[in-house]
Amino acid sequence: MSQTPATIATRRLKQRAEFLAVADARRKCAVHGLVLQGRPRGDGASAIGIGFTATRKIGGAVVRNRARRRLREAARAALAAKGQAGWDYVAIARGETGARPFAELVSDFERALAKLAKGPA
Repeated sequence: MSQTPATIATRRLKQRAEFLAVADARRKCAVHGLVLQGRPRGDGASAIGIGFTATRKIGGAVVRNRARRRLREAARAALAAKGQAGWDYVAIARGETGARPFAELVSDFERALAKLAKGPA
C-alpha cells in the first residue's frame, strides 16, 4: 500500500547516537546548498527521521542558526514530496546555505533525496 506524502509523519533526530548511525551508513549526497546523509532504518516504522547540523566552519552562531532554520523549512517542503518512509536523514549546512535563494535550496534538497533513493552508483 503506497502512502501519500501527507500521511508520512516526521520525527526529529536529537541524540548523538542517531546522527552517528546515519553517518555510519555512508550514504551521502553533496549539492550546492547542503550535504544530505541518509539510511534506511529497517524497523518497519513509516516515520521519516530528520536531523540538522551546522559546523563552526560556516560561521558564528547567528550564521549557523539561520542555516539550520532554512534547512528545516526546506526539509518540510522537500520531504513531503520526495522523502522515503522508514528512512533517517541528516542535513548538514554548507557555507552557501544561508545565502542561497530558498527555491534553489528546496530544489537542492529534493535532488539530494532523489540521489539517495537511487542508492550507490
